[in-house]
Amino acid sequence: MAAKTSKYIWFSITVAILVYTAVLTVRNLATMISLNHRIGLLEEQRDMYQARITEDSTMLERLNYDEFLEQYARERFHMQRENEYIYIVE
Repeated sequence: MAAKTSKYIWFSITVAILVYTAVLTVRNLATMISLNHRIGLLEEQRDMYQARITEDSTMLERLNYDEFLEQYARERFHMQRENEYIYIVE
């Protein structure tokens, strides 16, 4: 009788340890998956911002030239010279 109860005690302790380990592993696995997803999103944002920085740097360099500055002002802000008419066709 004592051998059977001892066997059940060890069996229940083993099951308890396995359940506890499974719960911790699943929690860590879920955390790892969510962190990997977050890392992927942040890397996409980083790439997007790096591309925008490159575009803005190029635009800033081009704006240093008067010809491009005038062209940009005319196209973007519909500016005009004196005695000049601008027609906007959409």
